[in-house]
Amino acid sequence: MTPPPPPGPWASGPEAAVPGRLGAVRERMAAAGIDAVVLRPSPDFRFLGGRGGGFLVVTADAAVETADPRSCLPPGVRRVGVDPEMRVRELFGLAVEAELVPAAQVFAPLRLRKEPYEVALVERAALAAESVLGQARELSWFGATERAMATRLRVLALESGCEEVLSARVAAGPGTAEPGSAPSGRVINPGDALVVSLSGRWDGYCAEVARVYAVAEPPEDFDAVYSVLVAAHHAGMAAARHPATASAVASAVAQAIDDSGYGRYAAPAAGRGVGLGADEAPRLRADDDTPLEPGTVFCLEPAIYVPDLFGARLGDMVTCTDAGPHPLTAAPSVLPVLER
Repeated sequence: MTPPPPPGPWASGPEAAVPGRLGAVRERMAAAGIDAVVLRPSPDFRFLGGRGGGFLVVTADAAVETADPRSCLPPGVRRVGVDPEMRVRELFGLAVEAELVPAAQVFAPLRLRKEPYEVALVERAALAAESVLGQARELSWFGATERAMATRLRVLALESGCEEVLSARVAAGPGTAEPGSAPSGRVINPGDALVVSLSGRWDGYCAEVARVYAVAEPPEDFDAVYSVLVAAHHAGMAAARHPATASAVASAVAQAIDDSGYGRYAAPAAGRGVGLGADEAPRLRADDDTPLEPGTVFCLEPAIYVPDLFGARLGDMVTCTDAGPHPLTAAPSVLPVLER
């Protein structure tokens, strides 16, 4: 395995990291003119060691978990950073005459580069998700519904120690051509294209893995589409080398798909960052010029969707290191065929 990235500006364990993270958060708050940050249970909340079910309020000289964040705001507060996951009633509950701004401007840059212990936890989550899909592949798929198989996928994930299943998707036949489609009551039949993906949280950190199969026999041209995705994945990996940007990886993936003639069917993004959250910076798309520093972790997920026929998406977890990109999971290079 490629050596993990070097330590960041704080210590190397979850609890020991919190004081350094608080200091970095306060520096960014001061630079942005933010007097206080209010977090609910969320990735940013967990980043600062929050463990309860209330709120975490951070000011220049305090960090307090509380059920009543309003009581912890300093007098005369003018600008408050709020958690992007806060609900409307929670925002109204603050009842302060202050400007409310997204706290993401403070946290996103700090969470971008993972420490070695974080990379190790993401890798553990990624391998767990990959193992679950490996177990699922051995199930009987013929005659089952998408919804029933998605349920079985969730059960396998929970049995693996998954703390929270964020999504378990199964799409077969024409349903694979609809990005993000929910599992339906459609029966899975021989000759179907099949896309299966699992996103979940293990030990506080997230991972997503997506796999593509043919049921008994691939649809016409589906082998070719799978080969294009494998080539796009390789192109994205080759481009994910510091000091490359997220947009450079997205461009490499898009170019590989375009060269195959499937460019107009390609998904607009090639992936996104994963860590404490399942969808965070960087975004692998043309408009994101975030540098891929060592310690950046993302899900590389090239996808092709041909309307009314089929779609395919490969999702694998990748971390950036000083020596280059390192895959935490790896899709098969040849289209897998399910025989039952």
